Amino acid sequence: MKIGIIGSGHIGGTLTRRLSALGHDVTVANSRGPESLTELARESGATAGTVEQAVQDAELVVVAIPLFAVPTLPVQPFDGKIVVDANNYYPQRDGDIAELLDRSLSSSRWTADHLKGARVVKTFNNIQAAHLMDHGKPADAGDRIALPVAGDDNDAKQLVMQLVDALGFDPVDAGTLDESWRQQPDTPVYGTDRDAEGVRQGLAEARP
Repeated sequence: MKIGIIGSGHIGGTLTRRLSALGHDVTVANSRGPESLTELARESGATAGTVEQAVQDAELVVVAIPLFAVPTLPVQPFDGKIVVDANNYYPQRDGDIAELLDRSLSSSRWTADHLKGARVVKTFNNIQAAHLMDHGKPADAGDRIALPVAGDDNDAKQLVMQLVDALGFDPVDAGTLDESWRQQPDTPVYGTDRDAEGVRQGLAEARP
């Protein structure tokens, strides 16, 4: 696929490397501009671009940036795009966002509200970047790490689940965007390497 990645930090950089290695046509962008991505592009084989260039022709876009920066993204280019939300809300970094502090809204619903028209799917937010890089295993492996995948658009969710599988992890349907709080920080599945049954159990045990 043609994939855009917005963000070159731990998760964004890891997915740039991994998805490029799988043969996808990856364009990576960040807030500092393409010139800051020369080394990552050279190492991974990805193309460094602007946010608009990364999104423009992409079949799928990964957003892996600090949550407070989401409202700075241009909305129109994301319209109709499948957008993988790999973000988490950390108040100490992102500041006080009232709807997220009182948990009346999942951070992915908040993101989707900003990116009107995008087909948002939540995943990659609960795994450590080093594990995302190194711990993927073939489909027939018996001890694969599982990742929860939440979204409202079933076709978009299925495509993202296929991508999770290709990266070496078992995708677990985690429900809708409004239910994606079950995989946010301070929940049983956050920062853990559970198998598929363990992820399902952790999602069920999560409390607001």
